[in-house]
Amino acid sequence: QERLVESGGGFVQPGGSLRLSCAASGFAFRLNRMAWYRQAPGKERELVAAISYGGSTTDYADGVKGRFTISRDNARNTVYLQMSSLKPEDTAVYYCYRPSRDLWGQGTQVTVSS
Repeated sequence: QERLVESGGGFVQPGGSLRLSCAASGFAFRLNRMAWYRQAPGKERELVAAISYGGSTTDYADGVKGRFTISRDNARNTVYLQMSSLKPEDTAVYYCYRPSRDLWGQGTQVTVSS
């Protein structure tokens, strides 16, 4: 069964950092482009970052460039999102996504607040 499981969310103060992880199973992870999306209350789900299957190409939403870093470990079937200098507007449920099969994880909540 193809599956994505996120972890690492939580509560953090503005300026803090978190690292999200997404463990993939049931498919050839190393051959798939992967992405992170987020959805804040009352807003549409939006792309945060994406990474090519080999990890050499990354893309970021304008609002997170320079603060977030997407990476992957194909030996561990895991994609990461390192988030730094977090702002209250980063508060959202963060989802891992496999575009080729429209496969979503269950999401992990990130709350940035003082």
